[in-house]
Amino acid sequence: MKAIMIIYNQAHTERVEYLMEKLGIRGYSLWENVQGRGTVSGVPHLATHAWPEINKSLLMIVDDEKVDPVLAVVKKIDSISEEVGIRAFVWDVLKTV
Repeated sequence: MKAIMIIYNQAHTERVEYLMEKLGIRGYSLWENVQGRGTVSGVPHLATHAWPEINKSLLMIVDDEKVDPVLAVVKKIDSISEEVGIRAFVWDVLKTV
């Protein structure tokens, strides 16, 4: 099993929700009003007057075969509007209870 965290500009909400539905991913945790800045070319998303954008963060635990399809969709979303911002991170889940 793998954990996938997707951090994205709230403007991508409908696309991310569609990704989850299309790939049959039901379980997740969502954090709203996530502040941050991309490491390469991202502008701050701080929900302030100067930097009004804001992010969301979604964590899902999936079977290994779901990782590549999720990452492919995230890459496609990012390629459509790179300036808006979306990133995905994957790590191993060793045990669950």
